[in-house]
Amino acid sequence: MRPWKPLLEVRERCPDGFHQRQHVVPFKRPEDVARGRSNGPVEGFHSCTAYRPSYDAWVHRLNIHGVSDEIPNTSGPSAAVLVPIYRENGAAHLIMIKRPMSMPTHAGDIAFPGGRPDPGDAGPVATALREAQEEVGIIPGDVYLLGFLPAVDTVQFRLPVVPVVGFLDGVPDLHPSEREVDRLFRTPLDELRDESGWRCEMWWGHPVWFFDLDGDVLWGATAWMVRELLGLSLSCQ
Repeated sequence: MRPWKPLLEVRERCPDGFHQRQHVVPFKRPEDVARGRSNGPVEGFHSCTAYRPSYDAWVHRLNIHGVSDEIPNTSGPSAAVLVPIYRENGAAHLIMIKRPMSMPTHAGDIAFPGGRPDPGDAGPVATALREAQEEVGIIPGDVYLLGFLPAVDTVQFRLPVVPVVGFLDGVPDLHPSEREVDRLFRTPLDELRDESGWRCEMWWGHPVWFFDLDGDVLWGATAWMVRELLGLSLSCQ
């Protein structure tokens, strides 16, 4: 797997004119979080935001919510997914996939690229980037880390899932894995913000959200992450 770009090797102009000097965003390393250590950079990640106001400007520009610079402390191993955002024709889009029915878990579900950790993964960031490259061909070095959504518990993973939110500079050229991806979605965030496309049901006392997406249904943990990202209510109205 090609590693993501080290800080000093980043030479490209930053997206949409945000071209201040690059730095590594001071997020905590997963092992530092577990040991209660102070902030340290996540090695290999690059960012075009030299100052915090520029980072906030990007979050505001994309109109996303619930993103934290703290890696969720899951008190043990965690799966991870990449929540990939990019801009096309001035509109922010979200990349999602549909799992084939042949998959042993989450068969037929709409999901973000991601999965269980490998022994060599340094933490959820590494897991999310590795899985996204394997499943849809996202190059780790093209990802600008925006932060993390709260971890979500899922029945099938039997591990908490850490959503890693990343921005892609430009429209990505994706190459979905035939074994792991049945369908690829490039969905405008504004479409997902439209509450008329959502419905909510109570299952065993818990709200479960559904969204009709081009003939398929987005639901469960991924729907929860999307609503968290967009600042939509998580409770059934």
